[in-house]
Amino acid sequence: MWGTGLIERPVDWVALAGFMGTGKSRVGWELSRALALHFVDTDKLITRVVGKSIPEVFEQEGEHYFRACEAEVVSRVSRLEHAVISLGGGTFIHEANRAALLERGPVVVLWATPETVYQRTKHSDRPLLRAEDPLGRIRSLMDEREGVYRQGTIHVHSDGRPSEEIVEEIIERLWSWSDAAHAWADTPEAVDK
Repeated sequence: MWGTGLIERPVDWVALAGFMGTGKSRVGWELSRALALHFVDTDKLITRVVGKSIPEVFEQEGEHYFRACEAEVVSRVSRLEHAVISLGGGTFIHEANRAALLERGPVVVLWATPETVYQRTKHSDRPLLRAEDPLGRIRSLMDEREGVYRQGTIHVHSDGRPSEEIVEEIIERLWSWSDAAHAWADTPEAVDK
């Protein structure tokens, strides 16, 4: 029997969401390699298009401008095929972005403790951490965003785990999600819709 030559994978498109410092870029890149998909980091895409770093965009243009750029990027990456998308920490919290992403495919939310996030981001120049008490700011923002992040498709913790292990868990959970989605699509209720 002739093979199709296609790579067997659970999905052809997946996005990674979650708070800054949870590992979306690193895990996303490794996940894209494991699934033989393209990798797109939305924050890096914005900096390439705008020609400024994200701190410069926030400082010179303001957060509203950055969020408008982010919405445009979400619109574009939602139309991509064969891609793993790493989202900026605030991307998924905006309702229109969230709806577009969840309609497109599964969104894996990565989680980490505030302490882990602080350790991973304390030497960065992230605009949202320019505070007198950055750890307190992280805790506060994570609390505010938790309910929204919970709307993701799959949830994975990244604390104290090697990225390879996180990628393996994501792939296993994507297979389960894909199997369940296909089983539902074959039911009479789904056919009637």
